[in-house]
Amino acid sequence: MKAQIAGHPRYPTLLSAYIECRKVGAPPEVASLLEEIGRERRAGGGGGGAGQIGVDPELDEFMEAYCRVLVRYKEELSRPFDEAASFLSSIQTQLSNLCSGATSPPATTATHSDEMVGSSDEDQCSGETDMLDIGQEQSSRLADHELKEMLLKKYSGCLSRLRSEFLKKRKKGKLPKDARSALLEWWNTHYRWPYPTEEDKLRLAARTGLDPKQINNWFINQRKRHWKPSDGMRFALMEGVAGGSSGTTLYFDTGTIGP
Repeated sequence: MKAQIAGHPRYPTLLSAYIECRKVGAPPEVASLLEEIGRERRAGGGGGGAGQIGVDPELDEFMEAYCRVLVRYKEELSRPFDEAASFLSSIQTQLSNLCSGATSPPATTATHSDEMVGSSDEDQCSGETDMLDIGQEQSSRLADHELKEMLLKKYSGCLSRLRSEFLKKRKKGKLPKDARSALLEWWNTHYRWPYPTEEDKLRLAARTGLDPKQINNWFINQRKRHWKPSDGMRFALMEGVAGGSSGTTLYFDTGTIGP
């Protein structure tokens, strides 16, 4: 079957379509190599003249359909690259316009001379120019907003995946210095009983940018490594658990908690 495909008159077209698909998005050196392979194949002849169209109608139909599929596939592959190139070209044009507008010398106003005040026509012309500039600026902002909305709608899924991947990598590494400082500050303040409530965790999460699970894990590890309840506190806890239902008072190092 491979020999029949390679010997078919449409094989060069099929190979060319396949190479065009591989060239989409390929680095320049790879694209050049693929182009050279295509030229060598074309120079070496098609299927060697061994096959003819009409001898095997099923194979003819397969080759033709496969060529059409590869052509459509190449178009689908090229579309995102073409859109990206068009977007970058638009951005470059806008930046060039901004730079040229920023570097161009401002329009000189009429100096005080013997003709001291301009005519009312000049004032009207100046007002129209200002309105035109404002309109162009608003149009540019509207176009930027529409472009931003279009990009967010089209690539929001990719951005969400990238954000989730970034957060995963961030969770696996060390906590940011500012976040760790805030957690240590709370730890030092509540060292006698370093068990933050759910409200404390939410406040720390809002302050540090971490999620409650990260904060909970940090306190678990911190208590394992750097905290040990005193003997009196441990005894009070055991006594409170044993008689808590009868209203037993829990005595800690610093006093009494609850009736």
